[in-house]
Amino acid sequence: MMIHDITSKVGRHASRKRVGRGHGSGLGKTSGRGHKGAGSRSGYSRRAYFEGGQMTWTRRIPKRGFTNSAFRKHYHVVNLKVLEERVEDGADVTVEVLAHLGIVRDANLPLKILGEGEITKKFNVTAAKLSKSAAAKIEAAGGTVTEVPLKKWMREKKKKA
Repeated sequence: MMIHDITSKVGRHASRKRVGRGHGSGLGKTSGRGHKGAGSRSGYSRRAYFEGGQMTWTRRIPKRGFTNSAFRKHYHVVNLKVLEERVEDGADVTVEVLAHLGIVRDANLPLKILGEGEITKKFNVTAAKLSKSAAAKIEAAGGTVTEVPLKKWMREKKKKA
């Protein structure tokens, strides 16, 4: 027997549960909500992961180790083959230009250029990071490379008067 054999006979959708229609239906009186308490009232919704007051599983499981994920630097990564296809010869390539062309989502993150693919066009690339192969290919094609490193944010020290 296959599932399509069953559903063709039974029907596609289960019928609605009609609650509060007399005690003979099995869902009369309290309509399956039990007696009193927050669960019987309208507007009640149990919060996610609530386990009736017992310690939730997220708190029962031991936490071990350390992760550096919060300190990771994120970049818009673009390969040379994409620049070859989408950018005109002699154009300035910055994160703002690529965001305008729709190659990257926005100009909020710094740009990183990788060297996959071959290029024949000249580009004036300004990026936060470039791979060695990407920089070599751009310069071999007659373009220029400007690397603008990220400035690390530091809190300004207050000067004493």
